[in-house]
Amino acid sequence: MVTKIIGGKIIAPDSVLEGYSLYFEGGSILAITKDDLPFNDLIDAGGKYVSPGFIDIHTHGGGGFDFMDGGIEPIIGAANFHMEHGTTTIFPTSLACSTQTLLDFLSDAKQVIENGLALPSIPGVHLEGPYFNLAQAGAQNPDYIIDPDPKVYNKILSDYSSIVSRWDFAPEREGSVEFCKSLRSAGVVPAIAHSNAQKKHIDPVYESGCKLITHLYSAMSSIVREDGYRKLGVIETAYLYDDIDVEMIADGRHLPVDLMRIIIRGKGYDHICLVTDSMRGAGSDDGVVTYLGRMGEAMECVIDDGVAKLPDRSAFAGSVATADRLVRVMVKDAGVSMPDAIKMITATPARVMGLTKKGALKVGYDADIVIFDDDINIAAVICRGVKTK
Repeated sequence: MVTKIIGGKIIAPDSVLEGYSLYFEGGSILAITKDDLPFNDLIDAGGKYVSPGFIDIHTHGGGGFDFMDGGIEPIIGAANFHMEHGTTTIFPTSLACSTQTLLDFLSDAKQVIENGLALPSIPGVHLEGPYFNLAQAGAQNPDYIIDPDPKVYNKILSDYSSIVSRWDFAPEREGSVEFCKSLRSAGVVPAIAHSNAQKKHIDPVYESGCKLITHLYSAMSSIVREDGYRKLGVIETAYLYDDIDVEMIADGRHLPVDLMRIIIRGKGYDHICLVTDSMRGAGSDDGVVTYLGRMGEAMECVIDDGVAKLPDRSAFAGSVATADRLVRVMVKDAGVSMPDAIKMITATPARVMGLTKKGALKVGYDADIVIFDDDINIAAVICRGVKTK
């Protein structure tokens, strides 16, 4: 069945197309044209934007669910919650935890992914830790932060190679270079996170193929002085190398607007991935006490001023944002054009994660489509050709 979308402002990679219709069938985009083609179903966008579906490569949960809660229901529940806010492709993200909890998460996620139990596309999972620096733990549980363990990570890469898409680590930890090389050999995207590294620690993993920085400015090193000499940290190294991609938590809380503008100026839209880094409290109001991670190993936090914080307010504990909020902050607060804001949450993350049929409205690409108004209020969501809202 061919569906035709009319009356929308279609967001192309570098422009907004008006007067065009978009046709899709069986989960794929057939045409974007001014010509009248045969169709069976009609969607009138009513002057709203027609955008590629949003891609969130870093999220721990939402709608009261943590992806690591155990069982398939929390994974399905969190994924479907974010779909309502325009996320059509999602990478469930873990935290520093016990090995058994991590294995449980992987087993549950594999069942959801291989059986297509959630409507948003889940190409794989994102493992955030536990190979981090304690000094930059943030809201990661320090009880589980360790050096890379070849026996554990090689077993995971062997048993779950079909679903592990990305793994974050601190390059200053012992064994990190070998770990990075193992990730690259397995086709997994390596990323630097929760790190106190200097450039001398980063260069070996960069040369081994690590070109992604997790949530820039959050839980990472900057310039330090040793014997009077300044040493670059993770932040400065991210700007130094043109081909390094970065995540940006654009919830309007983790980073001030002016700092987001600096990141854009330094890295450009083609190298920034907007991410929610959301936790189970996404969608909740201020004052709610909630938890980051699986109960029993979770870190307690409270939602305050539109962000999750540790109870003593010493650090943020993930966001309560959804993808539509990220776009809204970029456009309304940071002054970014709509096509550039959308690029950072569609085309750039698609490239970073190797998704060749997602991230743009193009013929032959997946029919992942979001329709929203000028204030980025979601009117309709289409996942792989299926209208969900």
